[in-house]
Amino acid sequence: MPNQQSQLYLKAKKIWGTVVKEEPNNPLELKLQLELHKQLLNLFQPGTYYYYVFNIFEADFDFVSPGITNVLGYLPEEMDIHKFLELMHPEDKPYFLQFEQRIADFFKNLPFEKIPKYKMQYDFRMRTKDNRYVRLLHQAIQIDFDETNYYRTLDVDTVITHIKKDGVPSFSIIGLEGEPSYYNITETNTLTLSQDLFTPRERVILKMIVENKSTKEIAEKLFISPLTVNVHRKNILRKANVSTPIELVRKAFQEGWM
Repeated sequence: MPNQQSQLYLKAKKIWGTVVKEEPNNPLELKLQLELHKQLLNLFQPGTYYYYVFNIFEADFDFVSPGITNVLGYLPEEMDIHKFLELMHPEDKPYFLQFEQRIADFFKNLPFEKIPKYKMQYDFRMRTKDNRYVRLLHQAIQIDFDETNYYRTLDVDTVITHIKKDGVPSFSIIGLEGEPSYYNITETNTLTLSQDLFTPRERVILKMIVENKSTKEIAEKLFISPLTVNVHRKNILRKANVSTPIELVRKAFQEGWM
């Protein structure tokens, strides 16, 4: 009889198998590797993180970054999908399956030209090599696909234990380049468009606040004055209904805004 980890893998593999029917034509070539690193720069990294390329057809990793050692204590060569799922907190495994099913359903119904314009994210806890649990923010984007198959994703897992210690995992589908977003998705069958509290500029600044960038750094990055940044900061706090940046960061993760 399969153990719990094997059951989780088989259920997850069944979900992944619904979005890919053919083996990728090419290995992870230089062009794809360059695109991978380009996309990585656009993902949210508010703390210590690692990233990997997940091969959906093989249901395993093509590549795991050395950063996994700093986060989980394992060398990249020690990590495969079986080990990964084994380390996941038992209470978070049902959420993981639920989220992956919702992701598969979403992308199966997404027009081809919109595939690169969405980021998936949710959080879960993982057991480290020294038997501690850390909470990770998981983000994923499609990097290898065609009209009928999703071959590979780029995934980034960032430590957010210091921001979100407790609570159930939350799941969001984030639209990029003006596409709509769906925040803090529940188990209901119908996705409900989220009304964005923030303007596009405020959302950029919110991301930088969570990344712990100073007003001066934000101003220099966006080529605006520190005074303008502070006005945006006050508006973001007001719209989020919080009083301090610390409260803002915590609420951003609780609500799945990032």
